[in-house]
Amino acid sequence: MGISQKLLTDGESVVIDTRTHPKALIGPGIVLVLTVVVAILLDRLVDNGFVSLLVWIVALVVVVWWCLRPFLDWLTSTYTITSKRLITRQGTISRKGHDIPLMRISDVAFDQGIVDRMLGCGTLVVSDASTHGSVRLHDIPRVESVQRTLSDLLGKLHESPGSDDA
Repeated sequence: MGISQKLLTDGESVVIDTRTHPKALIGPGIVLVLTVVVAILLDRLVDNGFVSLLVWIVALVVVVWWCLRPFLDWLTSTYTITSKRLITRQGTISRKGHDIPLMRISDVAFDQGIVDRMLGCGTLVVSDASTHGSVRLHDIPRVESVQRTLSDLLGKLHESPGSDDA
């Protein structure tokens, strides 16, 4: 899935590699079923070949725009946490990426609504030391575990070898 090993720096390893929770596909799935049902009903109701063709062309456009496009976006969007940075990649034809070095992350939190809790996902909120403030990664599977793992990485990263905590 995620990021190619050749894009990692020396000594960098992948800790978590995930994509948006499949719940993002529920809406497109419903649109797909409704579009097919409506197209079949309209096709059966009209006897005109041109109108029938028009119905199926409109159905195809709806399926491509509201079903196939979101599916491809879901399929090609990844979130990767390595030992050195948080990497996001999105896009099918044109790609968009964002890297945040772990050293710049100041806080990691998560939000979960009732539906998110039932489905086991949530929004990861990563605050960094830049002027951008925070980055919200929506519908992350097992968000509590991801937040805990990222916090542990940050804790290990910010520990200095010669510090005395006693």
